[in-house]
Amino acid sequence: MALIKTVRGKTPSIHESSYLAENATVIGDVHIGEHCSIWFNTVIRGDVNSINIGDKVNIQDGVVVHCTFKKSVTVIGNKVSIGHNAIIHGCEIRDKVLIGMGAIVMDNSIIESEVIIAAGTVVPENSVLRSGGVYAGIPARRIKDLDSKLLEGEIERIAENYLKYASWYK
Repeated sequence: MALIKTVRGKTPSIHESSYLAENATVIGDVHIGEHCSIWFNTVIRGDVNSINIGDKVNIQDGVVVHCTFKKSVTVIGNKVSIGHNAIIHGCEIRDKVLIGMGAIVMDNSIIESEVIIAAGTVVPENSVLRSGGVYAGIPARRIKDLDSKLLEGEIERIAENYLKYASWYK
């Protein structure tokens, strides 16, 4: 069973339809919406500020989601896929976003809807990644426009696949 821990009087709120791996950790002021999946060795730590996760979000193995004390909350929209070992810190990620493996998204950044962030990309503090783009590099830069093939073939496909994968574990 996942470690669900109350800190500073705040207990995580997790919708009953969501799946949490047995060694996932969810702490403090965290809200997880419907049909989400939180995978192995993931840590979602709302001890110093709040973390709000929408519906149909998959947070893959080894991801760390955190925020900044008295400064930056973390908000994750709907149909977001966060790849293995990514770090999400004190930022806003809107709907239909794919964040590649090992990417880092830093404080006060805004990732608009329908964005792909390539594996290993670093999104510096206070960045805004505009809708409809694919971003890569250190620091992140727009490398191409997001077309319908990428939107459906990557963002939508991965989000749907993780709904299926979670059903195998429930």
